Amino acid sequence: MSGGARLELGEEARACGVRLLSLEEVDSTNEEGKRLVAEGERGPLWIVARSQSKGRGRLGREWVSASGNLHATLVYSNDLPLALAPQLGFVAGIATIAAIRQAALLSDQVALKWPNDILLGGGKLGGILLEGVVLQTGDPRDPSHCVTIIGIGVNCAAAPKGLPYAARALSNVGAYAPSAEAVFARLSDCFVSTLDLWANGEGFPAIREKWLEDAAGLGEPIRVALARGEELQGRFKTIDASGRLIITTDSGDRIVDAGDVFLGEGQPAVLKHSGTGS
Repeated sequence: MSGGARLELGEEARACGVRLLSLEEVDSTNEEGKRLVAEGERGPLWIVARSQSKGRGRLGREWVSASGNLHATLVYSNDLPLALAPQLGFVAGIATIAAIRQAALLSDQVALKWPNDILLGGGKLGGILLEGVVLQTGDPRDPSHCVTIIGIGVNCAAAPKGLPYAARALSNVGAYAPSAEAVFARLSDCFVSTLDLWANGEGFPAIREKWLEDAAGLGEPIRVALARGEELQGRFKTIDASGRLIITTDSGDRIVDAGDVFLGEGQPAVLKHSGTGS
């Protein structure tokens, strides 16, 4: 977040009763969210911080949290079954890309990379880290539900250096480069409307279609590094009704639940926006 500017929720988010916890520094906004859930917090609550000392990405990887970038987490619970929680990663992607487009006056320069990356001009602009806290209900008919911790990081002021892939920041777009404050206000509003579309899972087919409209590399060469050293190569066909990646290989279609994705001819930096945007 920049200077002494004040970070605030958007009007729609405030009207819907969404709350905000703004911190100067924290180890991780996701970790703070989990601590608050343990104390009884159920959301919807946004947690933002000017700096993180131990920001994390997928698989425990370090997330570089430069000053002026957006570090935000939404604590969200609507008595969700655990099986539905992963769908919120796609909800988050759609809301984040919409907020960036509105704040930066961008159209087709931003895209979504499966499962959780935001791209700008082919380089990584941001990421989403979805974590769940499973709570026991005491009801034998529905013994548990999930509070979801949705972490979102966006490089607004600066992109980290020395990474094995291309990285971008919104400051690269020039005169219309938005601050973290501008992006967050729109993000909080876009999340409200995207959650309404999702409708606790009933609207996931519509979420899936919107995600595919902005998917990077759809129909193009793809390489996926799987667990235990296995690697798949083929073409990015689609995502299925659960959000899993489907790759067309020489031996037929393969479904991927998790993995590191490289688009283009095996090159992590060669990424193309395949959607028309909204």
